[in-house]
Amino acid sequence: MSSRLAVIAGPTAVGKGTVVRHLLSTHPEIKLSVSATTREPRPGEIDGKDYFFWSQDRFDAAIANQELLEYATVHGLNRYGTPKAPVLAALARGEKIVLEIDIQGAMQVKRAMPEALTIFILPPSWEELVRRLSTRGTEDAAEQAKRLQTAVVELAAAEHFEHTVINDDVDKCANKVLQLIT
Repeated sequence: MSSRLAVIAGPTAVGKGTVVRHLLSTHPEIKLSVSATTREPRPGEIDGKDYFFWSQDRFDAAIANQELLEYATVHGLNRYGTPKAPVLAALARGEKIVLEIDIQGAMQVKRAMPEALTIFILPPSWEELVRRLSTRGTEDAAEQAKRLQTAVVELAAAEHFEHTVINDDVDKCANKVLQLIT
């Protein structure tokens, strides 16, 4: 199995995390790159496992020292980025690595590493995306509205990805992603 970097992106609440978790639980040979963020941890999230929870100063230092493969400010609030060293080390070991990141970051990775595979996860419909966002209970109404405005722009970016996969069923979507990665 050769090494490969796969970048998975899509709009808010499309189920990227659910699809990636399913993929990783059924294929332990695929590794997830842990992103850094300046946002506060959600209940149950673990520093270094779910994200690296960094201060604004630590994030600024990583940018200044070119330690990030990509980074972006998401929803006008928090910054997210992919630490470069762990990704390059994993690829050097021949591992398959998945980045679950936002669209801005995916385009940065594609510019930096044109060999990376880009996969855009689509919702089955706009209505389903709205339903998923409103029922997950992690954002208030104002934040949901902001995320839906961003989602309109994000959905238009699908054409810049090599592949699109509709997440109408987690198993089916994860299997299609797996086929693309392998």
